[in-house]
Amino acid sequence: MSTARPSRSTQVSTVRRRAVIDALRRGAVPESGLDLLATGLDRFQSALDAELDAVASGASVFKAVRGEYGSGKTFFTRWLGERAKRRNFATAEIQISETETPLHRLETVYRRLTERLTTASFPPSALRPVVDAWFYALEEDALNAGAGEDELPAEVEKLLTARLIEVSRHAPSFATALRGYRSALAAGDETIAAAVLAWLGGQPHVAAAARRFAGVRGDLDHFGALGFLQGLLTVLRDGGHPGLLVVLDEVETLQRVRSDARDKALNALRQLIDEVHSGRFPGLYLVITGTPAFYDGQQGVQRLAPLAQRLATDFTTDPRFDNPRAVQIRLPGFTMESLVDLGVTVRDLYADGADAPDRIKALADDAYIADLARAVGGALGGKVGVVPRLFLKKLVGDVLDRIDQFEDFDPRQHYTLTVHSSELTDTERNIAASADDVDLEL
Repeated sequence: MSTARPSRSTQVSTVRRRAVIDALRRGAVPESGLDLLATGLDRFQSALDAELDAVASGASVFKAVRGEYGSGKTFFTRWLGERAKRRNFATAEIQISETETPLHRLETVYRRLTERLTTASFPPSALRPVVDAWFYALEEDALNAGAGEDELPAEVEKLLTARLIEVSRHAPSFATALRGYRSALAAGDETIAAAVLAWLGGQPHVAAAARRFAGVRGDLDHFGALGFLQGLLTVLRDGGHPGLLVVLDEVETLQRVRSDARDKALNALRQLIDEVHSGRFPGLYLVITGTPAFYDGQQGVQRLAPLAQRLATDFTTDPRFDNPRAVQIRLPGFTMESLVDLGVTVRDLYADGADAPDRIKALADDAYIADLARAVGGALGGKVGVVPRLFLKKLVGDVLDRIDQFEDFDPRQHYTLTVHSSELTDTERNIAASADDVDLEL
């Protein structure tokens, strides 16, 4: 990543600062406030903002993000999600896995999408608030068109039919379920309404009584999922959300599944990309993340020639000249210099809300942060690319917290870095120099 540190606003709310620091202390990527930590993303900003604006105007975009473990793919997509929410987009982050969310079963992907659906105002799952806002918007449109109170239900039904006419060509049950949900609410039957909405969200095994009430049958299948996604985009747009950012994370897990399932998943991905480029999903920004091995290896994208063709991007030039408008973009990962820069940024953010800011900046100065970064890198075999998560966890939880709370704590005298195997992820554990604890003097 670039080492150029972006300017930070000195006016950071206590809530935002605490959320970021607490996540880093746990060794997790913060859910929000990522603009406070963004390092080296400036070169992507203009191109991505232009794509978000195009999606908000009715276009659809597909983007593939590549990077090794530790290069910041999850950070990048959540940072992009924050920028999308500022435009009032809805977002959903989905972890692809063989058992929980297999990519070749799009009905499962759609179900996870609705479970993880979030907006700037509502946490997951925001499906019900989104649907309720849509019906409210239909009522407002009907009233503004001159409908009286007695005419309102019939006028809302007309608007529902008109707005979903294109969706109903592919998935008529989507509109049917929405009618059933509204009817259940009108009848005061919350149990039926919740069950019908669950069915609309792709949940299996919904009670037969609820399905009969709504006039729908069976469960959502692979092909119906595309129609339901189209319907959800319509509901979002009319409800005041001009776009939906969907992130399919860790797509490289496809390399480890059975060959038949892998081939089906790769073909499903190819189908999704084609549908996005065809214009079927106006308002959709679809992002996938994966390792270079997934994009370039024979167990990944290269296994399906049409998919490889769609994702082909030239990365033979200097990374400085990578095209952020290309279908595939590269995150080059951290260097020791950029890792130290990130540590200094976190130190300053922490100090701004600390009880002893001067002591923190004096004892955890830039030189100490550089020493800690090198030590953590050494504990993981010198692989700087996999260091950021553990480095920030140690910096916040082991160093900054102690300096802030104990007047006589000096990290150079009283702290020795210890990395236990149990606190590492599988990838970090494999890269670590030894399975035993590693003690490094700072």
